[in-house]
Amino acid sequence: MGVLGVLFSLLLIILSALDYVFFFLPSPIDPKPSSFQRALKFEGPLEINSNLSRAKRLFEGQIVGPESIAIDSTGTLYTGLYDGRIVKLEGDKVIDVVQTGKQPCGTLELEQTCGRPLGMRFDRYGINLIVADAYYGLLEVNPRARTVNTLVPSAPGINGKPFRFVNDLDIARDGTIYFTDSSTKWQRCQVPHIMFEGEATGRLMAYHPKTGDMEVLMEGLHFANGVQLSPEGDHVLVAETTMSRIMKYYIKGEHEGKSEVFVQNLPGVPDNIRLSSRGGYWVGISMTRTETTHLIEQYPRARNFLAKVFSLTSLASLLDKPGHGFIVELDENGQIIKSLHDPTGNVVPDVSEVHDEGDTLWLGSVKAKYIAKLELNN
Repeated sequence: MGVLGVLFSLLLIILSALDYVFFFLPSPIDPKPSSFQRALKFEGPLEINSNLSRAKRLFEGQIVGPESIAIDSTGTLYTGLYDGRIVKLEGDKVIDVVQTGKQPCGTLELEQTCGRPLGMRFDRYGINLIVADAYYGLLEVNPRARTVNTLVPSAPGINGKPFRFVNDLDIARDGTIYFTDSSTKWQRCQVPHIMFEGEATGRLMAYHPKTGDMEVLMEGLHFANGVQLSPEGDHVLVAETTMSRIMKYYIKGEHEGKSEVFVQNLPGVPDNIRLSSRGGYWVGISMTRTETTHLIEQYPRARNFLAKVFSLTSLASLLDKPGHGFIVELDENGQIIKSLHDPTGNVVPDVSEVHDEGDTLWLGSVKAKYIAKLELNN
């Protein structure tokens, strides 16, 4: 740890002590101790390169927050935006398909009204888009008819707990939809609360459209996020964003119902997981872990004090400044085999999802004002 690291650590100790002084001042969060290890170093397959900086920004200034990407049989791209719209991208045009909420969003505070489409996939017939909307639950969107049907509403939820932050999904061959609820306490517009609190109320669910039945497969997850079924369909991967790891849950075979760590201590926080055309998985990294974030993770009382006297949104924006962007490719066993970087963050500072089309990677982002396209053979 360098001199700055030592000084920052001392500052956090002082802030922890101040939290005792301000004991009676209410805090919006209840920070939890962290069991983080130091992040993996940028070496080996994680060695820093500039491959991601070759990406091209498309539709820049026309869209905001294309979190997830789905491509139909004709090659047309669909994505969900910050203002609650689902759009298709044809040529150089952005064409509205549906609005998931009541009206387009103007500010973050209105998200609950306008909706926020996150993870999306075409169903097994390639006709309807199944969409995880953070506020409205699981939706079925017919792009041709421009209709929205609610499959699983946010309330009443399951086991007495409404869905407060539906995030991502994948669809099995039999039609079962596996999806995440990031938190039973906080909503999407309160992501800084989840990050600073470090709470673990996220869940992985299975919804069976044929019967309407639903079950909780995993709970107690730290910011349950991206979902991806294995090519064989015997297990499902789920990202734990605030633990910088990915879990594996077995849905078939001798280990059915059991879970284990698939990969951990990533040098950034994982978002969506998608298949790689080489047989493994791509992981979008929404924020790089730094020495500062590592230290803050270790001092829950310092986080508690900071939440008492500062806006959590402002604190989160300080930590989440545009910077080193990168994505990670894993093999079928969770080993990191490749990473692509934009170390300056000038082109791609963060990635929520990687959609692999063989020679082309489409890169989504929860906050960018563009979609990035990377031609691998150029």
